[in-house]
Amino acid sequence: MATNGGIIGKSNLASFGKCTVTSKTSTGAVTTQPGTRVVEALVVAGGAGGGANGGGGGAGGFRQVEINVCGNTPYTATVGGGGAAPPGSCASGINGADSIFSTITSTGGGGGRGLNSPGGTGGSGGGGGGGSSVNGSAGNTPPVSPPQGNLGGNAVGTSDNIRYGGGGGASAAGSDGTGGGSAGPGGAGTASTITGSSVTYAGGGGGGAQASPGPGSSGGAGGGGAGGYRSSNAGTTNTGGGGSGTGGGGGPLGAAGGSGIVVVKELNKASGVWNLRSQFAALKQGTWPKTAFINATGGCITTCGDFKVHTFNSSGTFGVVELSSFPTHNVVDYAIIAGGGGGGGNQGNPSKSSGGGGAGGFRASAGTATGCYTAGPGPLTAPVAAASVSTGCYTITIGGGGSGGDNGSESRGGTGGASSAFCISSAGGGGGGTSGSSAPNRAGAAGGSGGGGNAPPQGGAGGAGNTPPTSPAQGSAGGAGGGSCAAGGGGGATGVGLAGGCGCVVKGGHGGAGATSTIIAPGTVLYIAQGGGGGAGPCGCVGLGGGSNSNRTAGNGGRVGSFGGSIATTNRGGGGGGSGGQCTAGANGGSGIVVIRYKFQL
Repeated sequence: MATNGGIIGKSNLASFGKCTVTSKTSTGAVTTQPGTRVVEALVVAGGAGGGANGGGGGAGGFRQVEINVCGNTPYTATVGGGGAAPPGSCASGINGADSIFSTITSTGGGGGRGLNSPGGTGGSGGGGGGGSSVNGSAGNTPPVSPPQGNLGGNAVGTSDNIRYGGGGGASAAGSDGTGGGSAGPGGAGTASTITGSSVTYAGGGGGGAQASPGPGSSGGAGGGGAGGYRSSNAGTTNTGGGGSGTGGGGGPLGAAGGSGIVVVKELNKASGVWNLRSQFAALKQGTWPKTAFINATGGCITTCGDFKVHTFNSSGTFGVVELSSFPTHNVVDYAIIAGGGGGGGNQGNPSKSSGGGGAGGFRASAGTATGCYTAGPGPLTAPVAAASVSTGCYTITIGGGGSGGDNGSESRGGTGGASSAFCISSAGGGGGGTSGSSAPNRAGAAGGSGGGGNAPPQGGAGGAGNTPPTSPAQGSAGGAGGGSCAAGGGGGATGVGLAGGCGCVVKGGHGGAGATSTIIAPGTVLYIAQGGGGGAGPCGCVGLGGGSNSNRTAGNGGRVGSFGGSIATTNRGGGGGGSGGQCTAGANGGSGIVVIRYKFQL
């Protein structure tokens, strides 16, 4: 017998989390269940300390949102501590610490203003203190929607009878003090039933009073501490409540804020229960509801027209929460760039320079699956298909830049770290050869692109590129050392590093040319995987990083007595510049990047 009025049919559950609730009162991991795809997360930051002769501490930021997650995956829940009491009799309270879960960050509360120091902005702002007509500090900083908190109240009164403002709370601003009356109460917090019971969090701390008699100030509902004349109270632990301010001198300082909390509820999230008869008719007519596109999480997510772009500047997880009903839509385009190699170091010889670092390996799909954009050089991308995906979590690894060789050592530049996604790996760039006497380190190292060789008389060779080999090639070879003191440039994605120059002009070899891509958006050009320039020794011209003056992201080589090699740009995979000789070091390569793009709407 149907118990739902005859509305029976297919239940389309997007998430099966069994409404399991996990509360974290200190930092730790929350591991989702295998069937969970959507969670409701309450993230409350630490409340701030109240000011000495000052205002109440602001409450920690309060955010409660639904987010997509991967099943059977550990997520770190960071619980922010409460801000400390002021360190001195005229100081402001200390800001609370942020709480974080997945992509959600709540900002710690702003410290209550003290007698001689400014108050703090934060999830909710600290109350005004220190003098008459001193304003409270801003809340919802940085801004999010809906707001995570409110501003603090203002101090009011004459110089010997000031009533300080209350700290802001999640639901209301801190109240102003009233001249000759009471100090300002803390702003009210916000109630949540995520645990199954109604609990109020993130109340602001009450302000202090400069003179007595006069009533004290109440803390905001949600753990805010009560303030007053020569008295103070801390915010309640694991509520994010602000600590109170105090006044009058000779008594306690303002009080500490309460620590935050993270609560995660794994949801049973359904998109509807459909009537079986009507949906059978729709199936026969070919109009059965279908999911048109994939839904995914991870990285920094932006949109470009009908396409969604996930940019990873650090390692993380790309989670495919839902697939399209149309297999041809379950593909993603990608660009995977490894970390660039570091420039070679110098053992102390003024006439010997070192090679530039090779670029990180460049691997990308053609871009034909997700609209018109420049994926990179045709020979490197045209034959490459988009990656097919299924539901689940994909590990994204971002390779770090290789370290530059030291000044005064015979160290070759460090090889960059590999970047990977979807079982596709780009190799780190090879380090530049060193000017030292150690034969194995004179040549540039092999890698995604090879490092440049050191200067003669040792005459180091450039390192091999496209190592290990891929098709199409992920990079190019480094240039050899040449001339009397000029080292070779590192290889780039689309060009070999040049050899050190000789003849009437001594010149460090330029780094090999890199690649460009507009995978993020048409107006956002990524200049990536350029080779680092070789050093020039005590004379001549340094080798320049691959690219022009307006778009160079690799490092330039160094010169004795002037400068060392320059560092490559972060998250562009360029090689670092080589040492110019004595007293100059090689430079670090740039870290890698992974960008993923797919269609999410018509």
